[in-house]
Amino acid sequence: MMPFGREEYLQRLVRVKAGMKERGIDLLVVTDPANICYLTGYNAWSFYVHQAVMVAMNDEMPRFIGRYMDAFCGAVKTTWLNADHVHAYSDDHVQSTVKHPMDYMAGIIREMGCGNATIGLEKDAYYFTATAFESLRKGLPGDRLVDATALVNWVRILKSDVEIAMMRKAGKIVEQAMQAAYDTIGAGARECDVAAAIMQAQVKGTAEFGGDYPSIVPLLPRGETSRYHSPLSRTVSLGQPSQEVRRVAAITLEGLDAALATVKPGVACEEVEAAWRKVLAKYGYAKESRIGYSIGLNYPPDWGEHTASLRPGDRTVLQPNMTFHCIPGMYFDDFGVSISEAFRVTASGYETFAQFPRELYVK
Repeated sequence: MMPFGREEYLQRLVRVKAGMKERGIDLLVVTDPANICYLTGYNAWSFYVHQAVMVAMNDEMPRFIGRYMDAFCGAVKTTWLNADHVHAYSDDHVQSTVKHPMDYMAGIIREMGCGNATIGLEKDAYYFTATAFESLRKGLPGDRLVDATALVNWVRILKSDVEIAMMRKAGKIVEQAMQAAYDTIGAGARECDVAAAIMQAQVKGTAEFGGDYPSIVPLLPRGETSRYHSPLSRTVSLGQPSQEVRRVAAITLEGLDAALATVKPGVACEEVEAAWRKVLAKYGYAKESRIGYSIGLNYPPDWGEHTASLRPGDRTVLQPNMTFHCIPGMYFDDFGVSISEAFRVTASGYETFAQFPRELYVK
């Protein structure tokens, strides 16, 4: 069953096609599992074999291409696509040395009459290999293959109300996962037992909605039948922490509060980071790495959307329903403090998805 209604997917498709038009792309080939799910609702552990979704400017809906078992046992039955828009390659394409799934896809593209077209590819997606690119280039000699990496990602950065509702569910699950972590961790506790407790809470979910495996284990749960995430970090000291640890934790909290207080529509990502950096400078500290990034729908090995970052030089302007993980950790040779929040941009500020006390924990 799809997590969202047909109208939600139609609106997403409109926005993606607008991005294609701006870049002069006639056909977009999507291979990122999160982007495939975003456009079709397809959610299955099949991304270890080649699969893709194609969006054509003149087509009413995307086209899914995958293994037979994934296409007709998965895509046809679980997405909003009709059977005419689902294509299956035979199993002898899988891990073959003589044929490639992209050979089949090139044939479908030719059948669609896309000769001499501009085709956008997610060249930097995890599951789009060099061999996949070479196969498409060989099979489509008359077409212009261009880089369309992150085109869909930038559409995804602005969440719909139903997506925000899904991430609120993820926030409830992460509260339970964090509580499980705190209840289990302690002197003499095995790391594997703590991780197991966290993962159990992530998969079990709440009484109202279940969870599932997150995109990075074992810390990040997500909502029911979706790949939406709500990251959360807290630091636990086993035994009384030193004054230096307490001081760094206090600075981290002050800086996080300052960064979050800056969040509102119209503010640039770099301004949020600047508020954090200003607090650090007051105490004689500096941090080179970014302090946050956009989040939402994703699959292993990463939960980030690979779009906006909270760091100097990122002029992306915040808009309502953008969602981020702000994690301004402070790490040293002998200790570290990590306290974070997943939040959405509201009409006047921000909303955190989880409500878990923001402090240094001592056990």
